[in-house]
Amino acid sequence: MDHEAVGTAGLGRLHVEVGQQGSSTVFTPSGELDHHTADLLAEPMTAAVDGGAIRLVVDCSGLEFCDSTGLNVLLGARLQVEARGGAVHLAAMRPTVARVFEITGADAVFTVHETLDQALQE
Repeated sequence: MDHEAVGTAGLGRLHVEVGQQGSSTVFTPSGELDHHTADLLAEPMTAAVDGGAIRLVVDCSGLEFCDSTGLNVLLGARLQVEARGGAVHLAAMRPTVARVFEITGADAVFTVHETLDQALQE
């Protein structure tokens, strides 16, 4: 899979790579997704949807933290892509990140996969 590094923020608190695998645009955020870093994921997700992507996969295996701002980025991308007939798939969430989705009920509106490979197989 080809990856493109999007950037880092706040002394390396978040790094995002974007790649294409088959029909999926894969986002790999690593670090902390919060108020200060959310644009590093929001901007490439919006650009991908604006460019015609309808199947977004977020590999959460390197995501150590996600607050409500980060959650809103993912929910916003979901609304954008679903309006075009697509979906956002989340993969390999760490327990601390999964807990945020569970507490807020957001896990019910995303397709969540245990591994990236599972997310890419659909």
